[in-house]
Amino acid sequence: MNVREQWGTRAGFILAAIGSAVGLGNIWRFPYVAYENGGGAFFLPYLFALITAGIPLLIMEFTLGHKYRGSAPLSYARMNKKTEWIGWWQVAISFVIATYYAVIIAWAMSYTYFAVNQRWGEDTGGFLMGDYLQRIDVVSGGAPGDIGALVPGVFIPLVLVWIITLGVLFKGIRRGIEIANRIFIPLLVAMFLLIVIRAITLEGALTGLDAFFKPEWSEIMSPGVWVAAYGQIFFSLSIAFAIMITYSSYLSRKSDITNNAFITGFSNSSFELLAGIGVFAALGFMANASGVAVADVADAGIGLAFVVFPEIINTFPGMNGLFGVLFFGSLVLAGLSSLISIVETFVSAVQDKFKFSRRKAVTIGGGLSALISVLFATQGGLFFLDAADYFINQFGVALAGLVSVIAVSWFVKKLPEFQTHANGVSDFRLGSWWKICLSIITPIVLGYMFIQNTINNLTDNYEGYSTAFLIGSGWLVAILAIVVGFIFAKFKWKNGDMNIPRK
Repeated sequence: MNVREQWGTRAGFILAAIGSAVGLGNIWRFPYVAYENGGGAFFLPYLFALITAGIPLLIMEFTLGHKYRGSAPLSYARMNKKTEWIGWWQVAISFVIATYYAVIIAWAMSYTYFAVNQRWGEDTGGFLMGDYLQRIDVVSGGAPGDIGALVPGVFIPLVLVWIITLGVLFKGIRRGIEIANRIFIPLLVAMFLLIVIRAITLEGALTGLDAFFKPEWSEIMSPGVWVAAYGQIFFSLSIAFAIMITYSSYLSRKSDITNNAFITGFSNSSFELLAGIGVFAALGFMANASGVAVADVADAGIGLAFVVFPEIINTFPGMNGLFGVLFFGSLVLAGLSSLISIVETFVSAVQDKFKFSRRKAVTIGGGLSALISVLFATQGGLFFLDAADYFINQFGVALAGLVSVIAVSWFVKKLPEFQTHANGVSDFRLGSWWKICLSIITPIVLGYMFIQNTINNLTDNYEGYSTAFLIGSGWLVAILAIVVGFIFAKFKWKNGDMNIPRK
């Protein structure tokens, strides 16, 4: 049996875990979610969600990978053969996410270049949808579901994204992923700190920060605010799509699991807070310059990053090109560190199951993901991306998290064993709070989220898309991820693979 590759240092693992957790959503999702759900008051349910769901789930996944020393499918199989399909389901989810996540990084890469001379002009929304993405309904009267032609301006940086990602993965854990994150994460933090420092000195910045931090205490009683808090924690920590299980499987036997989970969780949340300060300081400046309220310019997701921020950069006083390069460069670094971790999940799984070399696993797994990602670089790509992203998160990641925590805590009843394992290598000892959180609080919250999402999507079509388009590009994608989990679980492991290596 081959000795499993390991991280060179504890810091290398922590930086890689933080790099995976800190992604595009930290910058363009968290600030708006907090603002829309009570401002400063949102931080109370957010912190509660971090302590009762985020960190406990991180500890569970770190322990699962560390104890069973394998990719997600192999770790689940070693825990209980009947749960192997959960690991493959999570790997399939990661595969889907990788195909479109790479395209968003390609957009950010293009916009880093565009920022030098504000190539997007005054009509930033028109430039994004028409000139850059050449969205099919804008340029040719097409509709969601039509593929259209390949867009060279998206395809070329997409190729570069995949060259960087697969190049890092070819080098392995210690010489590839660890070194990359030692460069990416400090550079990302430094760049974003410069953005924040400059943003808070702008005229109107305090107005934006007031809108971000001002507590609306009445919102605390709303169940929707608490669901939003748990949802943000859940989706921002790289939980339930095989990443943290895979990364922790490369830890040495004596690694401190619990402290690593707390460091990762609080580092991710700290960056989200930093992002909120930078984003809303800039939005306050824009609102002040335009003579409107912050609510009129606040946005999230693609709209915030590629429409609103270019507008901010256009009116930026002095060195606006540098500010733009820092912002979009930060998106590129945050995206790459996350994409590398996402692709590593199915590279590691293929290595374990089929005994491929790392080079062959990266070529096959990463190459196939890169090939499929070309679909999202077409004129109709944005619609496919939007549907796939929504459904694979709501009915993939969230549901997989619910199933995994129920399987571990209720069916195979491994929480006491996991607690003993984590306490055996950690300075901070887990108590009954950890088991209560995972066996009761987290399943209730995730179950409620799943039921609400299901009801909402069965009664109203997401974004008003046609039912046929949503079935083919959304529901089917989420369902196929589950089917793939069962199919790959049917393949036999070689003799001895179920034995847990001592090193």
